[in-house]
Amino acid sequence: MGRIEKSFKEKKPLIIYATACDPDFDASLEFFRIILRHADIVEVGMPFSDPLADGPTIQKAHERALKSGATTEKVFELVSVLRDEFPDKGLILMGYYNPVFVYGEKRFIEDAASAGVDGFIIPDLPPEEGKAFSGYAKDRGLSPIFLAAPTSTDDRLKLIAEVSGDFIYYVSLTGTTGVREELDYRSIKEDILRVRRISGKKVVVGFGISRKKHIISLYDAADGFVVGSAVVRKIEQGDASGLEELLMELKSGIKEASNNG
Repeated sequence: MGRIEKSFKEKKPLIIYATACDPDFDASLEFFRIILRHADIVEVGMPFSDPLADGPTIQKAHERALKSGATTEKVFELVSVLRDEFPDKGLILMGYYNPVFVYGEKRFIEDAASAGVDGFIIPDLPPEEGKAFSGYAKDRGLSPIFLAAPTSTDDRLKLIAEVSGDFIYYVSLTGTTGVREELDYRSIKEDILRVRRISGKKVVVGFGISRKKHIISLYDAADGFVVGSAVVRKIEQGDASGLEELLMELKSGIKEASNNG
């Protein structure tokens, strides 16, 4: 059983995103160590010059990382260190397709596997064009994760399910990533159930998820929870203790909802 699959067997996982090499390699490594002490699965963001799906908070993280000299090779190096220190945690690379294309799909997947990666999220790689990448990843025992949105039709969800690995990432709202105070819980729940029914896959929810109350409110519908911008904001502030407090609060939301379920 793979690390990602195992995470879902034990409980509904807390999945945390942060950008690799933000603000630089060494500082980023320390922040990821804090994150991995609390998260079940970590999305390691690959810095890119034009992160269109991300809001201002994560866009600035990409800028800081690139300014510090981040490269795909540096991301693999960071993952390799984290894999040695956290052998049981799921590590997913999340990034845009252009750097993957430049690197070469097969070479990228092979080097990622060697570094200890468990899967990939490429937000701008549509399922129609991602079949080859998905096949390479699955052949290597890795999990390609594709995104579904409120606008995804039933037919498209079937295609997404075909190319996806361990789970589908449900984008809870249209637009870019970012912290939201309130969410349309009823609508999100209904659509998560639709995605799961049609795809037959586990469905994690992200985009706008930033607070304990969001997790508690969506707990009975989602299979896991992705938090990104709220975490990246703590990293931008250099607030290690604040980051730890946030992660503990998010974990407590999962525990509280689980105990009440």
